[in-house]
Amino acid sequence: MLNKHPKGLYSLFFTEMWERFSYYGMRSILILYMVNALLYNTTFASTIYGYYTGLVYLTPLIGGYVADRYWGNRKSIITGGILMALGQFSLAVSSYLYVPAIAQGASYSSFIFNNQGIYFLIGLSLLVIGNGFFKPNISSMVGFLYPKNDNRKDSAFTIFYMGINLGALISPLIVGELGDTGNPADYMYGFLAAGVGMIIGLIIFIWSKNKYLVTPEGKSVGSVPSHDINCKENSSKKLTKTEKDRTAVIAILSFFSIFFFIAFEQSGVSLTLLAEQHVDKVIPFLGNLHYSASWFQIINPMAILILAPLFAALWPVLRKKGYEPPVPLKMAIGLIILAVGFIALLPAAQMLDAGTQNISPLWLVLAYVLFTMGELCLSPIGLSMVSKLAPLKFTCLLMATWFLASSIGGVMAGYMGSLYPSSTRTVTTFLGTPIDGFTSFFMIFVVISAAAGIILIITSKKLSKMMHGVQ
Repeated sequence: MLNKHPKGLYSLFFTEMWERFSYYGMRSILILYMVNALLYNTTFASTIYGYYTGLVYLTPLIGGYVADRYWGNRKSIITGGILMALGQFSLAVSSYLYVPAIAQGASYSSFIFNNQGIYFLIGLSLLVIGNGFFKPNISSMVGFLYPKNDNRKDSAFTIFYMGINLGALISPLIVGELGDTGNPADYMYGFLAAGVGMIIGLIIFIWSKNKYLVTPEGKSVGSVPSHDINCKENSSKKLTKTEKDRTAVIAILSFFSIFFFIAFEQSGVSLTLLAEQHVDKVIPFLGNLHYSASWFQIINPMAILILAPLFAALWPVLRKKGYEPPVPLKMAIGLIILAVGFIALLPAAQMLDAGTQNISPLWLVLAYVLFTMGELCLSPIGLSMVSKLAPLKFTCLLMATWFLASSIGGVMAGYMGSLYPSSTRTVTTFLGTPIDGFTSFFMIFVVISAAAGIILIITSKKLSKMMHGVQ
């Protein structure tokens, strides 16, 4: 089956794999670097993490527009890759400038504009801008490799998605192991490894773009502004009622996805802090092998690589039997499963609230696996939903709307992560409810996810009708 796909798919697969290696590797140590080397308190570090992940999904609006109107995909991808590599190297310089003597006893709730802090901000800024040029353009190139309505597209995006998660799987093992050693100065090596990964991805793309990235007719893909190919506007033609209904469905489901990402993104914020501070990170049967908190970030991509083919096979089986859930219901199921993931953490939370210092890593493993099952019911389904429902002339804009929802969810995830329980801070409240421990903290995400899922279940029948036959 794999040899039936154009070779350009595998060019994009490996380019994206190394870019995601760079992104997820850096993300696996980002909050740890802020807390342990920049000495930001957990509240401020969580907030910065949220703004960073939010902006990462916001700037594709700009990068996609520039590519559509002026540059084309190829130039945008190369520009974005270079900026992201420079961003990783800037973070490495920031870590290199860490001074232990100054750090002793410090805890900051705002930016400190010394050399270390300045290079940190430069690095994050370059990563945000570079991702804006890179992310929307490499994803859109996958579809251009196939004829319109080619039934191989769904499997092509599944293969491409697996490349994303292969990069996310290996990056914490390498970047985390190099950077998260217990010595704050060593984060430099993790950021350097992430930068090298980005360079490898760029080399693969530049080497293969002219040879393999072509349409079925043999024309170059992405060398001219993409609105000439897929997003060409026709202002004289108004949207039909069917197109308006489908566009409304995209907007509504994008809104509900915000609540998913608020909870899901805790894996890189509060749950990473939990792993660092309260999880036993020694494996007795491997000679008391000690592993870093960043290793927990491999659970999600590993689970995706195992479960994605099963989910991909499940939907056609249910379809043949007449039981396949419509898109809104699939996304509702994803939200409910995510809520169950946080419910699974409640026994461990109660133990911590009762005074237990360390919990078994299996609690986090279980939660992350459930998170992944929820993700497989929402993220790839959402991308496919946008590509199928969006009117042709608004495809890029509405895909950016989906990313915008992820952006909002990322920012809010950072704010919610700032409520993470800390012995050095007074009890905070959320909507009038005191957050006085891990149990009340995790219940926030149970309620948010479950409530959004239940509302979506109630409205799924109406939303399905508004899709006018699109599955």
